[in-house]
Amino acid sequence: MTTNNTLRNFRIVLWVLVAVAAIGATALYAFRPPQRPLGVTGQEFALASTQGGSFTQNDLRGTPSLIFFGFTYCPIVCPTTLSETTAWREQLGLTASDLRIIFVSVDPDRDTLELVKGYVEGVDPTIIGLVGSEAETERAKSAFGVFSEKTGDVDSEFYDINHTALTFLIDADGTFQGTIAYEEASDTALGKIERMVKG
Repeated sequence: MTTNNTLRNFRIVLWVLVAVAAIGATALYAFRPPQRPLGVTGQEFALASTQGGSFTQNDLRGTPSLIFFGFTYCPIVCPTTLSETTAWREQLGLTASDLRIIFVSVDPDRDTLELVKGYVEGVDPTIIGLVGSEAETERAKSAFGVFSEKTGDVDSEFYDINHTALTFLIDADGTFQGTIAYEEASDTALGKIERMVKG
């Protein structure tokens, strides 16, 4: 009988400890929720910026951003997207201090810093262009889950590139808030941006 009572008491104590641990974990989550990763995956990256210096995952903090991956030789998707993002910003009455537009090159073989600088500033002088070596570009792509590959005559300088055609929304905390698809309805895109900026 004593053994049964001891076993029962042990089980009671064990369940009490489990309950206390569960309550403690819930309280910890409620008052100190886990931090979300910077960008999409939280992976580190560093690229040269057309505005000088280096741009890393830590620089995602501070100002909400629209981030698009592309290349300067892109015939339609990239120039269209850059034009749309600047138009959305203007329609919402926002400035570059309210919403950054960032273009990341996926073409390290052809896109130099100077070439990208001229390309983005030809659309809007406030657009930030980012470039890197092949390894640096791959790390940045991985940090956002972006895909790209050369197509066509890949052994010449006239190759094309298939790439993810999404615009990433990153809020002022540097965390991922969603995407805008290529050719997504303007009203929908504007709504997403406004919600992110007003947060």
